[in-house]
Amino acid sequence: MTRILVVDDEPHIAALLSRALTAEGHTVEVADNGPDALARAADPEVDLVLLDVGLPGMDGIEVLRRLRALGSIVPVIILTARSGTRDTVDGLDAGANDYVPKPFVVAELLARVRSRLRESAAAAGVISHGDVTLDVLARRATVGGRDVDLSAREFALAEQFLRHAGDVLSREALLSRVWGMDFDPGSNVVDVYVRYLRAKFGAHHIATVRGAGYRWQ
Repeated sequence: MTRILVVDDEPHIAALLSRALTAEGHTVEVADNGPDALARAADPEVDLVLLDVGLPGMDGIEVLRRLRALGSIVPVIILTARSGTRDTVDGLDAGANDYVPKPFVVAELLARVRSRLRESAAAAGVISHGDVTLDVLARRATVGGRDVDLSAREFALAEQFLRHAGDVLSREALLSRVWGMDFDPGSNVVDVYVRYLRAKFGAHHIATVRGAGYRWQ
């Protein structure tokens, strides 16, 4: 489960963000001052930080500068009521991944959070869609947090599906990408391996598109 640190000294904003993020399935922690924010954000288990600029003890820009000086690459989205190009530049120069002014629309902020998390996961070699996650570097697959044992070919096929989730992939395309161009195009090996993946991840994840191929959904 994704851990998100919300840093804001306004209790109603912290509570609003906590409710919205929890509803999206994230685990949320809250800090209301600069020193506490820095200590919590430095925890490698934190996946993303929503960081207000106006904080007691140490402002958000300084928190971010010190966090990056520690070597942390955690995605940080700056939140601030301050306006003007200078503040935006300062935040981005300090190492922010995104910048959202207050007041903000919660749905838009959640979309920014999802985008930054996807970018972070991709950089780490992790692909997720729904309850299925593939760690490409570790060659580890999970569904609903439970490890799934995959052969090398099953993993390669699952990787193609998750990288192109929502797209229809033809049998020919899958044969070429997973088994190589020299494999018999008349083989039913794709259908066989799709059955294997359905058994391991759940049949609902892979839809058959008649006359076209398969789609991960």
